[in-house]
Amino acid sequence: MVNEYFKGKKEKSTVKNAFQKTWKNFINSFPIILGILLLVSLIFTLIPGTILSNIFTGNRLLDPLIGATIGSFSAGNASTSYIIGGELQQEGVSLLAITAFIVSWVTVGIVQLPAEALILNKKFAVIRNLIAFVSSIIVAILTVVLVY
Repeated sequence: MVNEYFKGKKEKSTVKNAFQKTWKNFINSFPIILGILLLVSLIFTLIPGTILSNIFTGNRLLDPLIGATIGSFSAGNASTSYIIGGELQQEGVSLLAITAFIVSWVTVGIVQLPAEALILNKKFAVIRNLIAFVSSIIVAILTVVLVY
């Protein structure tokens, strides 16, 4: 009986600690998310939607390739890519292109390739990035096929 009392206290303490850590992470990441939102808003204000419709043609084979290529050269993390993906969807960009963009944004790192090559070996870094690039296109196609 006493053991169950302390067990309940310990669970409450664990939940409280988890909530505090989550809140602290949210507070720390909020300026980054806000900055990305402002940057994306600025970009979409400066770049007319017609440019996006010219880049992304609606071609089911070409759009994921374009999205993956753009994502490969744009380094970022998953939470910010969702915001950008939502904005792209509002501009009429296909889900194939957005998914390929998001997956390659997170997994492919052309910008970080020199550092990755120094740390992990050039051959490994190049092969990993190529596999991640091709995988981002495959994942985009599978995602759209399975969702729709």
